[in-house]
Amino acid sequence: MTTHLKDLEPGDAGKVIGFDKSGKAYRKRLLAMGLTLGTAFRIKRFAPMGDPVEIEVRGFSLTLRKGEAAMLLIEKT
Repeated sequence: MTTHLKDLEPGDAGKVIGFDKSGKAYRKRLLAMGLTLGTAFRIKRFAPMGDPVEIEVRGFSLTLRKGEAAMLLIEKT
């Protein structure tokens, strides 16, 4: 089932299954940060107002703004 990062809770795990078609500008940036298709990650925490979100991916912590996170299509694992 395809979902978005905002629908997950801290501690949840998922994997990247695609990118939103409307976010071409963000796609290259996300790929450069290591968020390629099939990449597994875990939600570490959300800021108090929900922006940004911190995830653990490929052994490091990555912080994404709401706009960047919305471009990721993910599958909860």
